[in-house]
Amino acid sequence: MKKTFLAIAAAGLALPAAPALADPPPWAPAHGHRAKHSDYQPRYYTSGNGIRYWQGDDGRYYCKRSNGTTGLIVGAAAGALVGRAIDTRGERATGTILGAAAGALLGRRIEQGEVRCR
Repeated sequence: MKKTFLAIAAAGLALPAAPALADPPPWAPAHGHRAKHSDYQPRYYTSGNGIRYWQGDDGRYYCKRSNGTTGLIVGAAAGALVGRAIDTRGERATGTILGAAAGALLGRRIEQGEVRCR
Protein backbone atom coordinates (compact mmCIF):
# COMPACT_ATOMS: atom_id res chain seq x y z
CA MET A 1 0.00 0.00 0.00
CA LYS A 2 2.86 2.38 0.83
CA LYS A 3 4.53 1.63 -2.48
CA THR A 4 1.33 2.47 -4.36
CA PHE A 5 1.00 5.85 -2.64
CA LEU A 6 4.68 6.61 -3.20
CA ALA A 7 4.34 5.72 -6.91
CA ILE A 8 1.29 8.00 -7.27
CA ALA A 9 3.09 10.85 -5.47
CA ALA A 10 6.20 10.44 -7.65
CA ALA A 11 4.07 10.41 -10.81
CA GLY A 12 2.27 13.55 -9.66
CA LEU A 13 5.57 15.35 -9.10
CA ALA A 14 6.92 14.23 -12.46
CA LEU A 15 3.99 15.63 -14.46
CA PRO A 16 4.23 19.37 -15.07
CA ALA A 17 1.32 21.56 -14.09
CA ALA A 18 -0.75 22.77 -17.05
CA PRO A 19 -1.17 26.56 -17.24
CA ALA A 20 -4.58 28.15 -17.59
CA LEU A 21 -5.20 29.07 -21.22
CA ALA A 22 -8.24 31.31 -20.74
CA ASP A 23 -8.20 35.01 -21.60
CA PRO A 24 -9.28 37.42 -18.89
CA PRO A 25 -12.62 39.21 -19.31
CA PRO A 26 -12.49 42.54 -21.21
CA TRP A 27 -13.17 44.61 -18.08
CA ALA A 28 -10.32 43.08 -16.03
CA PRO A 29 -6.95 44.85 -15.75
CA ALA A 30 -5.35 41.68 -17.19
CA HIS A 31 -1.89 42.35 -15.78
CA GLY A 32 -1.02 44.85 -18.50
CA HIS A 33 -2.62 42.92 -21.38
CA ARG A 34 -4.38 46.01 -22.75
CA ALA A 35 -1.29 48.15 -22.40
CA LYS A 36 0.76 45.64 -24.37
CA HIS A 37 -1.83 44.96 -27.06
CA SER A 38 -3.59 48.29 -27.61
CA ASP A 39 -2.95 51.00 -30.15
CA TYR A 40 -3.21 53.76 -27.53
CA GLN A 41 0.06 55.38 -26.64
CA PRO A 42 -0.06 58.29 -24.20
CA ARG A 43 1.24 61.61 -25.40
CA TYR A 44 3.71 63.07 -22.95
CA TYR A 45 3.95 66.77 -22.18
CA THR A 46 6.63 68.61 -20.23
CA SER A 47 5.78 71.37 -17.78
CA GLY A 48 7.87 74.47 -17.20
CA ASN A 49 9.65 72.89 -14.23
CA GLY A 50 10.64 69.75 -16.19
CA ILE A 51 8.02 67.29 -14.95
CA ARG A 52 6.62 64.96 -17.59
CA TYR A 53 2.90 64.30 -17.52
CA TRP A 54 0.27 62.73 -19.77
CA GLN A 55 -3.48 62.73 -20.23
CA GLY A 56 -5.21 59.44 -19.52
CA ASP A 57 -8.20 57.89 -21.26
CA ASP A 58 -10.46 59.43 -18.63
CA GLY A 59 -9.30 62.98 -19.40
CA ARG A 60 -7.31 63.39 -16.18
CA TYR A 61 -3.64 64.35 -16.18
CA TYR A 62 -1.08 62.06 -14.57
CA CYS A 63 2.61 62.36 -13.79
CA LYS A 64 5.30 60.11 -12.41
CA ARG A 65 7.03 61.42 -9.35
CA SER A 66 9.25 60.02 -6.68
CA ASN A 67 7.39 58.45 -3.77
CA GLY A 68 10.05 59.55 -1.27
CA THR A 69 11.40 56.16 -0.21
CA THR A 70 15.07 57.00 -0.73
CA GLY A 71 14.70 60.27 1.15
CA LEU A 72 12.93 58.45 3.96
CA ILE A 73 15.77 55.94 4.39
CA VAL A 74 18.59 58.49 4.12
CA GLY A 75 16.76 60.92 6.39
CA ALA A 76 16.16 58.24 9.00
CA ALA A 77 19.83 57.25 9.04
CA ALA A 78 21.05 60.84 9.27
CA GLY A 79 18.42 61.71 11.88
CA ALA A 80 19.40 58.73 14.02
CA LEU A 81 23.05 59.83 13.98
CA VAL A 82 22.17 63.43 14.84
CA GLY A 83 19.73 62.35 17.56
CA ARG A 84 22.32 60.06 19.08
CA ALA A 85 24.90 62.85 19.09
CA ILE A 86 22.51 65.31 20.73
CA ASP A 87 21.27 62.93 23.45
CA THR A 88 24.38 62.47 25.62
CA ARG A 89 22.83 61.12 28.82
CA GLY A 90 21.93 57.55 29.63
CA GLU A 91 21.47 54.95 26.93
CA ARG A 92 20.81 57.52 24.16
CA ALA A 93 18.14 55.27 22.64
CA THR A 94 15.45 57.93 22.97
CA GLY A 95 17.45 60.48 21.01
CA THR A 96 18.28 57.92 18.34
CA ILE A 97 14.65 56.88 17.87
CA LEU A 98 13.28 60.43 17.87
CA GLY A 99 16.03 61.61 15.52
CA ALA A 100 15.35 58.72 13.13
CA ALA A 101 11.63 59.48 13.07
CA ALA A 102 12.12 63.19 12.49
CA GLY A 103 14.80 62.59 9.86
CA ALA A 104 12.63 60.09 8.02
CA LEU A 105 9.70 62.50 7.83
CA LEU A 106 11.91 65.38 6.76
CA GLY A 107 13.82 63.32 4.16
CA ARG A 108 10.61 61.97 2.63
CA ARG A 109 9.08 65.43 2.39
CA ILE A 110 12.20 66.88 0.77
CA GLU A 111 12.40 64.13 -1.85
CA GLN A 112 8.73 64.35 -2.78
CA GLY A 113 9.10 68.06 -3.36
CA GLU A 114 6.44 70.71 -3.60
CA VAL A 115 5.14 69.75 -7.05
CA ARG A 116 1.42 69.03 -7.15
CA CYS A 117 0.54 66.82 -10.05
CA ARG A 118 -3.08 65.81 -10.37
